[in-house]
Amino acid sequence: MRIIDGVVRPYAWGSRTAIASMQGRPVPSAHPEAELWFGSHPAGSARCIDVNGVEQDLVDVIDADPLGALGAESTAAFGNRLPFLLKVLAAEEPLSLQAHPSSEQARAGFERENARGLAIDARDRNYRDPWHKPELIVAITPFNALAGFRTPEVTIRLLRELQVSELDPYLGMLAGQPDSEGLRALFTTWLTLPESLIRQLVPAVLNGAVAALSTGETEFTAELRTVCELGEDYPNDPGVLASLLLNNIHLEPGQSLYLAAGNLHAYLRGTGVEIMANSDNVLRGGLTPKHIDVPELLRVLDFTPVDAAALSPPVRTIGAERIYLTPAPEFRLSRVELDGTGLHHASSISFDMPGPQILAVLSGAVEVRPAGGAPLTVPAGRALWITHDDPDVTVHAASARAVFYRALVPVSVTARPGHSSPVASAVE
Repeated sequence: MRIIDGVVRPYAWGSRTAIASMQGRPVPSAHPEAELWFGSHPAGSARCIDVNGVEQDLVDVIDADPLGALGAESTAAFGNRLPFLLKVLAAEEPLSLQAHPSSEQARAGFERENARGLAIDARDRNYRDPWHKPELIVAITPFNALAGFRTPEVTIRLLRELQVSELDPYLGMLAGQPDSEGLRALFTTWLTLPESLIRQLVPAVLNGAVAALSTGETEFTAELRTVCELGEDYPNDPGVLASLLLNNIHLEPGQSLYLAAGNLHAYLRGTGVEIMANSDNVLRGGLTPKHIDVPELLRVLDFTPVDAAALSPPVRTIGAERIYLTPAPEFRLSRVELDGTGLHHASSISFDMPGPQILAVLSGAVEVRPAGGAPLTVPAGRALWITHDDPDVTVHAASARAVFYRALVPVSVTARPGHSSPVASAVE
């Protein structure tokens, strides 16, 4: 077991308060802080601190003993690398519209770009590794996102409510084919419009949205406000138009969103815990000055209409642990809340421990007691690295209220003889 210090990623869309306040640092921070990474990604490996105070990158800790750190089942499935990346994401401004490839698309794309001789860090490279990138985000604060293509019939009502004559040809395109192929045709048309037409169409849509909002609350108030906000930040970006085709999703704290391959999405605002397969593969579709490869994006996107509720994964609660169930083979994420007073919730929880795990503390502090070893205290804003070879642990609240997130490789990959499923048991 080792304490983990996460790596802060200072992207421009980040918050100056969320991560700093979680870690007990002065706010506002000097620069926007967008993400806090707890993982071994080569672009930002977290620092591990052992009981003697010696610091080492997590990627180096794993490389020194992959089997002991990850277990034979995980290394057989994913190689000598931690297959997930756990992070805190704090968005004050919208992220780009983007999608991620399937495993097959990632492998083929990576090999294709290698054969072309593209450098891994080339600006126009789409595939920086051969892995897919499913992801799950759990809201810490109220959280807003765009995700998945909305049912065409509903989008048709939204476009009609705007009452923008410039939209009529595009409205007719979708009304004439209200299915996934109609969505593909409309999205492709908007994404490839000449800039001169974008400069006319986006302001007309914004004017229509403002006019519709001036009449009071409507079925599409959230969608209209979002397109106005995006249009102000990206006035000549076709992604503003594309946002009209996607589900506008609001999460309350504890609610979640799972994004499989091909799902076009953008996080708009809020703080959450995000876990994803450990990959850099992103195909962008707008709301960004970065490279957009339209043909490759269209090959990756899934235009099948999806209801927003279907993007929220089922949850299983066992004692103090709230488990978010997804089909991703690389990760499983759960939220644990402990009560140091013992009055309302369990004050401690025990884990059976096959495979690698990270416990990231977001609120309060916990004391982790390994079987036969010395305890470690983990405060908010830090995490604990537990290897496959480490003993089972009991986690106690070290404050009146303690909240941490537990990331692991699912039992179907990491189960080993003599160890039960990695399900928690509460200890009062």
